[in-house]
Parts: sequence; C-alpha cells; structure tokens
Amino acid sequence: MRTSSSRHGRGRRTAINAVAAVAVVATGAALLAGCGSDGDGDGDKGKGKGDGAAGGEQITLRIGTFGSFGYDNATGAKLYAEYEKAHPNIKIEESNVADGQKYWDTLKLRLSRDSGLADIQALEVGYIAEATGPAMADKWTDLGTTGGADLGAFLDWKVKQATTGDGKVIGLGTDIGPMAICYNKDLFAQAKLPTDRTEVAKLWAGDWAKFIETGETYKRSAPEGTSFHDSASGLFNAVISSQPVQYASTKGELDYENSPGVKKAWDTAVAATKGELTGKLRQFDEKGTWNAAFKNSKFATVACPSWMTGIIKDQAGPENQGKWDIAAPPVAGNWGGSFLAVPKSGKHAKEAAELAAWLTAPAQHAKVFGVNGNIPSTKDTLTSAAVQDAKLPYFGDTPVGKIYSEAAAGITPAPISRWDGQVKTFLTDNGILDIEQRGTDPAKAWENVKKLVDDKIDQ
Repeated sequence: MRTSSSRHGRGRRTAINAVAAVAVVATGAALLAGCGSDGDGDGDKGKGKGDGAAGGEQITLRIGTFGSFGYDNATGAKLYAEYEKAHPNIKIEESNVADGQKYWDTLKLRLSRDSGLADIQALEVGYIAEATGPAMADKWTDLGTTGGADLGAFLDWKVKQATTGDGKVIGLGTDIGPMAICYNKDLFAQAKLPTDRTEVAKLWAGDWAKFIETGETYKRSAPEGTSFHDSASGLFNAVISSQPVQYASTKGELDYENSPGVKKAWDTAVAATKGELTGKLRQFDEKGTWNAAFKNSKFATVACPSWMTGIIKDQAGPENQGKWDIAAPPVAGNWGGSFLAVPKSGKHAKEAAELAAWLTAPAQHAKVFGVNGNIPSTKDTLTSAAVQDAKLPYFGDTPVGKIYSEAAAGITPAPISRWDGQVKTFLTDNGILDIEQRGTDPAKAWENVKKLVDDKIDQ
C-alpha cells in the first residue's frame, strides 16, 4: 500500500521549512520534466496527448485507490486539478478505500464480472503476482504499448513485477516502500529514552530483537496509557519486509511454512505481544481507533515505510506537529509500493492509460513526494535533489529524503507469489491479531492460519 504518514516542525520555523521544501521539489520537478518523454511533463506539456482535441467529448475518468496515493486535490499534490486544467474535456473522480485487503477482494470480484470497475485501478505489490498471473493477465491494458509511458524511467525490478508471462506490462509504478521507524519524541523523552534520531537508531541497529529490548526499556518508564508500538501485526509486516525470503520460494511458489523470514516476523510479533509492548490496534481499522491513537499520542513507535509519513500527518494532525521524528530501522527493507493499472473493459481505456502514464511520470512522482512523502519508483526522481534534499513540513528539519533514499538504495526485492497478499492478511488479521487482542495461544493461532490457507487458497 501504500500506500498511506508524517513528521513535525513548529511555528515560524515550520513555515520556513515548508517554503524551502516546496522550492526544492519544484526545482527538481522542473528539471525532471525537461528530461522526460511526452508523458513525463507537467499538465501543459501533456496537452494534446490525452485530450484528443480540446473540444472533444466530455468524459469522466474514475480512479480506484486504497490508502494514500497523494494525487487528490484536498490533501495531496492536486494532480487531478492540474490534469483537468490541461485537459478540459476530462473530469477525474477518485474512490478511496482505507482497507487494502477489502479493496482487493472487491476488485477481484468486479474483474471476474467485468462490471463496476474504475477506469484506473491501483494495485498493491502483494497482489501484483496474482494480477499478472494466467487468470487475470488478459483483464488489463498493456501499458507498455498504450498511454505513452516511458518504461525505461522506472526501476527495472518495478517494471518486472508488473510484467505478465507473455511480456505485457499491466501496471505503472507509483511508489516503493523503503522502511524506517517513526517515533514520538515527546513520549520517548518522558520514558527517559534518547530523542535524537541517530541515537535512537543505535538503540536497535542491526537486530529486531534489540527493538523489542527498547520496548521493554520504554515500558519501565512509559507515560500512563501509552504503549511502545502501535500493533503486533504492523511489526510483523515491518520485520517480514526486511527479510530476503518472505512468503515465496525462489521459484515464486508459496512456501510460507518453511520461510525463515515468516518465522522471524512471527516470533518477533509474538514477543512484542507477550511483553505487552503494543497498543493492540488493527492498522487501518474501519472504526478509526488506530487513527485516533495517532491523534491522542497513544503509542511511541510505528513501523514507517515512506508512505506512512502521509498517514501520520493526516491522522496525528496539526496539533501534534513537531512531536514525531524518523530513525533508521533495525534492518532495511521494503514494505509496500503500488501500481496503476487500466482494466481492458473500460469505456475510456486509452484516455485512462494516458492519465496513468502522466500520474506516474517522474515530474509527478516528485510532486507527490514533496507533499505526501511517497518514495518514487522512477530512477531519476529517486536520485534527484528533489528527493535527496527534501524535507516534509510536518517533520520539521528531519532529512526525510535522505533517510528514505538511502534505505531505497539497499532494497533487494524478495521473490513473490500470487498468494502473498492473501497469506499476509491471514497471518496478521487472523493470526497475530488473535494473539494480541484475544489472547489466543500462538501455536493455536498458527494452526488457524494454516487451516485458512488450506481452505481459501487453491494452489
């Protein structure tokens, strides 16, 4: 997922940083636009590629997303408004769902019926192998030949993930999810822990077991009513994202039961639960309990892939600006990252493909990062000053771009299977969450997960 977080700065100083950040991003975006293909430029340069004619048929392009992609006109980079201005015959409507698993389940059903689909559908990396697999590959427009995207602009492994067995590219990369740990400086200070990000990173450097040890230290002096970490399932996802072997074998076949990465992530999450180090929250829950815990400073750390910074900003809110910072994780990893895909059955597949190409072009990646913190999946943007030197106003002086671009440079994607997303949900929502919230014995929870996989997944 995104893709859906934040950091803080205060008063006048924050305003100055915000202006500086915007200037850096704008400069980088302008440079990138000059280097891009026809689909890589700003809204004005895109004119003539997607309009057909300025006075053409008035159409609405619908985009289905989950989490926080940063395109919207309210809290995002206002890319929809920019595109509409350059293409006066096009109106864009986004439908957003918080829960990525429910989004995917609904999308699969609609794909099977060729009904109810948006013109552009976001796809999370955990489901990309299923989307490119034999059962779904023919449902999508080949974006390597339609829409004018410059595939060479993307990270090679990102393109490969979205390529079908017969060479069609069904998705254009939005972001990647290099990992960090976001922490509440006020809560750390009250718990007698260091608050400087370099010192904080040293607490757990190199080993997730040290992260658990830091949680035990926090707990001894924790402010009343707070926990060290938000959720055991979030911790599971963070640990698994740092492992070279996750749910699949090197052949791309599901093999979670024998995975050392799954065992490491499971054992770490169980240890955090047994140590009462978590807030027993379900991330992205529909009741908004997790969101409210950000606002009310109920936990001190959250596993923080780059897209999480936008969530923190939105959910912790302006009253908590200046309280959060970002430190390197115990072990580097990649959690999440998404794609934009175009269902072949849509009425406006050509125009949708052109919009998808524009939204995922380097210049737009830079704009989204400057507002939302989503780390780009285009090579030039990732190494540009717009990202490398960028700060997010919510996080004050934190060198957000430097932290995440350095983390991104170390990403080696693990093999993925078509069932990774589903198995991850079973392990977290039906395994770890049962241990955390209901006190289920870990061995029993593991057996429950295995039964769900056996019952629900037909390999």
